[in-house]
Amino acid sequence: MIDQRDKDTLNPYKFIDLFAGIGGFRIALELAGGKCIFSSEIDKAAQQTYQNNFGKKPHGDITQIEAHDIPNHDILIGGFPCQAFSIAGKRQGFEDTRGTLFFEVARILKEKQPKAFILENVRGLVSHNKGKTLKTIMEVLDSVGYTANYRCLNAKNYGVPQNRDRWYCIGFRKDLNVYFDDHQVNAYQFPKARPLTTTLKDIIETKPLTQYGMSQTASSHMKNHYKLKGLYPSEDQYTLAYEIRRSRCSFSQHQYSPCLTAKMGTGGNNIPVIFELERKLTERECLRIMGFPKWFQIEPLKQSSYKQIGNSVAIPVVEQLAKELIRVLHQTKSGNKQAGNAVTTNVMSYYHVKDDDCVDVLNIGPQMDLFSE
Repeated sequence: MIDQRDKDTLNPYKFIDLFAGIGGFRIALELAGGKCIFSSEIDKAAQQTYQNNFGKKPHGDITQIEAHDIPNHDILIGGFPCQAFSIAGKRQGFEDTRGTLFFEVARILKEKQPKAFILENVRGLVSHNKGKTLKTIMEVLDSVGYTANYRCLNAKNYGVPQNRDRWYCIGFRKDLNVYFDDHQVNAYQFPKARPLTTTLKDIIETKPLTQYGMSQTASSHMKNHYKLKGLYPSEDQYTLAYEIRRSRCSFSQHQYSPCLTAKMGTGGNNIPVIFELERKLTERECLRIMGFPKWFQIEPLKQSSYKQIGNSVAIPVVEQLAKELIRVLHQTKSGNKQAGNAVTTNVMSYYHVKDDDCVDVLNIGPQMDLFSE
């Protein structure tokens, strides 16, 4: 009898989209050949944008959704917020994460047991709480039945004209025997850096867009700082100004933009400005800098739209990760576990990437305290 989850790889791999935002993760997985069967997003404005583009409103607060109400799926995806765990004196592993949004990811993985997952977070997760947060995350992922590995990848090195450095974690159910070692047959390969072929020059529109103009005060501050820093225009690239204040202003003269963040939606002068055109980046330009396709729609001239874009993901980066994940799944035969069964493991094995990008494989025996110093 064929395991329902492991039915033919000719069918698209089904995925669920947690913390879905405006659907950046979804687009990436669909480009890689996946099929979305469930999504969850709590922000009302993001829900509306998602519905406008995909025809269906995401479910709401994931903390209020039972795992058994989520359909069986092959891949779980999500960019969960970075939160500290209250582990002082507890050392309870999975239970230590209760009350955080990572716990929602872990509990769904534990009960539904999809084949694989892709998680995303800010690079700061690696050093968050002196590394204790990440240590707990990797141990919990192991305890619910997954071999996992992570990398910090900067979008500008993977085809996206943006200096966006993010933490990505890939995991496979242990019975699939997938490794992150190049010498193994079933090995997942993180993408290799490649030259940037699409630049800001290809994205920024030169036609007048007066509705995105800046105030005279902000323009004066920007020009003063530009002069003080001794900057000059370049024929090869635009100059982007951001965090424009009377006391300071940052400039970027590259073929890529600085990181677009949710702070763009907080008002003031937090949206990057094109110095040469004396106007803000449009929502459309920001979407393209994130790798969104041209068909994607978002409400113009609204601060909440900028916030939604800043909270999304660099689509081409996730697409590359997803294509490799699906390639590996195609090569892999699943075990005989039934959907929803919990997994118990005796040996912990996870991969830790050092600062020099070397990979340590840590194997901890069953008698060792996972949280011992």
